[in-house]
Amino acid sequence: MTETQRAGPLFLAVGIVALEFAAAVTGFVASTLLPVVAADLDAKDSLGLLIAGSTLGLFVALPLASRVLGRLGPRGTLAAGMVAYLGGLFLAAVSRTAWMFALGQFSAGLASGLLAVFGVSSAIRHLDDRLRIRVIAASSAMWILPALVGPAATLGLEHLVGWRWTLLLPVPFVLFGRLLVVRAARGEPPADEVPRPLLRTLSVPLGAACVVFSMGRWPIALAGAAITVVGMIAILPAGTARLRPGTPAALGAMVLFAIGYFGADSLITVLLTSVFQVSLGQAAIVLSAAPLGWAVTSLVATKFRSARFPAVGLGLTALGTAVVAFGDSFPLALVAWTVAGIGVGLAYPGLYIRATTADSNGFGAAELATAVITAECVGQLLGRAVGGALSYSGTGLLASYALFAVALAAAAIAARPSRTTA
Repeated sequence: MTETQRAGPLFLAVGIVALEFAAAVTGFVASTLLPVVAADLDAKDSLGLLIAGSTLGLFVALPLASRVLGRLGPRGTLAAGMVAYLGGLFLAAVSRTAWMFALGQFSAGLASGLLAVFGVSSAIRHLDDRLRIRVIAASSAMWILPALVGPAATLGLEHLVGWRWTLLLPVPFVLFGRLLVVRAARGEPPADEVPRPLLRTLSVPLGAACVVFSMGRWPIALAGAAITVVGMIAILPAGTARLRPGTPAALGAMVLFAIGYFGADSLITVLLTSVFQVSLGQAAIVLSAAPLGWAVTSLVATKFRSARFPAVGLGLTALGTAVVAFGDSFPLALVAWTVAGIGVGLAYPGLYIRATTADSNGFGAAELATAVITAECVGQLLGRAVGGALSYSGTGLLASYALFAVALAAAAIAARPSRTTA
């Protein structure tokens, strides 16, 4: 084995951790700036359009990623992805309408999806369970610094140079992480697994787009949600919809978790500033609380692993999400959202390992990679799209948070350990 081959897993692990840091920076920048962008683009009634564009792009990319990699290879895919990512961010930064902003975010999400399946499937192939759990812990730790300084730094930079330039803040971190992942996996032969049917997988972003663009027309929104769920079931391994014990149940819990947590997280600054009338600065502090609790608790959870952590943690997150919506003060929201993050920190490492470990059904690495990305991102997309569609008023926002809490409670039930994992 050459020195380069021995260093490959290390580069891959560092690249994945760097990309998680980039995701943390991107998430805090987007969530902190959302009220400012919505006001500047006169899009307070189109929040779903603003927050779902990047995830829609990612879902369009999922069925295309293996095909693009097969034609262009890692380096060509990186080049194409960088052009789409930088072009999308530039378009969002110069946008004058909500539609133009969403198109830019769509392009950036498309670029992210091109390498997502490749990176995760490489991790499943080349990193054993022990190294993967360490990567998960390190990835969780990458949220600590952005959680502590991200919202304040974003607001400070926005006051200095405006939200448009601030939107470009994550670019260096994204470039660094993607270069490492591609370097680690270069020369890797393409997977011989059959890619998912293109039209079937594209039904997920099609249905989600119907939800996002329904603009209050409930028949269209419900039809879109149904199309999304049908497409998701077709993509995910057999048994996921029935929560069959093992990998399928973990993937189902991942979907429900993502609907509840990421849906609530995407709208929390809007909830606090518009319903509870707290300042944007205070809302930014609350925004940081859950990821900080997630990161710190996850470091502990990976050392003291228990099959019961996912169910217990998701139950805590459901409780925190419900309290943050129906409390009426900044201190209560801060405590509740911190508890929600602590719950995720307990739940996520064990749930992720279950979802990316082949059980007796023998799922391949590429299938598991596509499945776990699909599960988490479909949940994010549905949570953000449905939350954005409901959030046209304070009452709608509260209804969204009730839905998010129910989804998290259902995730806790789905995540209960089976006899084989208990």
